[in-house]
Amino acid sequence: AVASWVLNRRCVEAAVMTGLALNCTINKKSLFDRKHYFYADLPAGYQITQQRVPIAVNGSLSYSLCKDNKMSQMVTKTVRIKQIQLEQDSGKSLHDDARSQTLIDLNRAGVGLMEVVMEPDMCCGEEAAAAVRELQLILQTLGSSQAIMAEGQLRVDANISVHHPGEPYGVRTEVKNINSIRFLAKAVDYEIHRQIKELENGGTVLNETRAFDSKLGCTVPMRDKEGKQDYRFMPEPNLPPLILYDAKSLPANVNHQQVVNIDWIHERLPDLPSVKRAKLVELYGILPEHSFTLMNEDGLMDFFEDVVKQTQMKPKKVIGWILNDLLSHLKQHSLTAKESPISSFFLADLLNLLENGDISSSAAKQVFEELWKGEGKTPLEIVKEKQLELIQDQEELEQICQAVIDEREKEVMAIKGGNQKVINKLIGLVRKATRGRANPLLVKQILEKKLSE
Repeated sequence: AVASWVLNRRCVEAAVMTGLALNCTINKKSLFDRKHYFYADLPAGYQITQQRVPIAVNGSLSYSLCKDNKMSQMVTKTVRIKQIQLEQDSGKSLHDDARSQTLIDLNRAGVGLMEVVMEPDMCCGEEAAAAVRELQLILQTLGSSQAIMAEGQLRVDANISVHHPGEPYGVRTEVKNINSIRFLAKAVDYEIHRQIKELENGGTVLNETRAFDSKLGCTVPMRDKEGKQDYRFMPEPNLPPLILYDAKSLPANVNHQQVVNIDWIHERLPDLPSVKRAKLVELYGILPEHSFTLMNEDGLMDFFEDVVKQTQMKPKKVIGWILNDLLSHLKQHSLTAKESPISSFFLADLLNLLENGDISSSAAKQVFEELWKGEGKTPLEIVKEKQLELIQDQEELEQICQAVIDEREKEVMAIKGGNQKVINKLIGLVRKATRGRANPLLVKQILEKKLSE
């Protein structure tokens, strides 16, 4: 039996879709090559790739990041995409240092892989991380890949070099197989720092392959694939050139199952993350930086939209609860929105109680903390149990306000003498006396009326 390779149509469509989403030129004719190297993760002794003419070239990816860690100051940058190529994945090497052995998982060897090659347009770990996060969102939106880094569905090889302004690029190192965006930022920044230190101390940077050790937070030289490789590229004999069509070049009477039509794919591209963010801002009146947080945090956008649908509170106010309360709790406990102990239904219920004036904002925070415990009680049950309802009885409130006025002669004199700010102290005392169950606006009105008598 002779084994030969057959091209997977779905891989080609995913690559074209990704190329279009990244503003690339799609090559209507691309070629496959064999890249020879001997290593345990590649049983065939060669990898099929696209070294000469890849499927897509000359694209760009725009991404945004915060300036000086301030969400209100977002900067948009662009990285050029050199090319997108189709190739075969290799196996996964599992290095067991304790036993000085390497295990190989060959399950993914030979499976289609799409490699996106970027130009050296980024200058720090933060930029690299933001660009890859945007790429990840695009891939997930397109359905090209689930792109879950922890599961190896998206991996990053970072090429890093340092040079003085105006001088040519320095010798680069490649940090292979980075499997998280956080590690990518750390690996790039560590490597920049290491190379600068090496050169300043009179040393040289070697053109080598390195790995990021997440436990130590540093990069280390890899013991495999040492020395300069001669890959002996040759055209892949089993795969003919890949021919793609557009509406103009599509032959008549062709079987549509047998061809890939670039225009057909282009017409069916979904809204990309940048468009989705603009729609969120327009639809809900939220700030652009909030739209980034909603999209960047797994499942948070859907959670926010579910809450908005179920509550009378304005989206601008809902976003505050989502970002300041829910997200900070999720981050503290390393959870995603999908794993939140508070459902969107319960949060909407709570916000309705607040919006309808049934509870104060401080009581709402207490209810939120109770809901976070995930005991299944509804917001209303918690309010009743903890007696957090606002006092609706005007007469009762007037009596409490009068008692505070009677006890605070000094403050009353100051207010009557023209210092209106002191009234806030009296409002605070009334709220303390009512355990936060008094509406501060109503309390202010009652106090003002009584003090002007």
